[in-house]
Amino acid sequence: QVQLVESGGGLVQAGGSLRVSCAASGSIFRINTMGWYRQAPGKQRELVATLKFGGDTNYADSVKGRFTISGDDAKKTVYLQMNSLNPEDTAVYYCKTEADVWERLRLRPAVVWGQGTQVTVSS
Repeated sequence: QVQLVESGGGLVQAGGSLRVSCAASGSIFRINTMGWYRQAPGKQRELVATLKFGGDTNYADSVKGRFTISGDDAKKTVYLQMNSLNPEDTAVYYCKTEADVWERLRLRPAVVWGQGTQVTVSS
């Protein structure tokens, strides 16, 4: 079983910064990608940023130049540094991983979501 634990959300004033973290644990053979998504009230969940360990990063246009995704493959952890936050960034931020996991001595692909962490930006 694979779990993602997010941390670091909170309340910040517009223009401020926050860093959220997500750590994966469990029967993981290899993490292929980790990423952050967000869902604001009344809106659909949307991609924020994704990372392939040792590979590419991808950002939503709305956060380019303000947010930076990074990760530590050995720690199975991904970070999202968020700068120049504005009220439109207010949402629950969810971590997601696509990984190869062990199940009954066999490898299988898995997509796992975290529980989410609230980020609130006040004006």
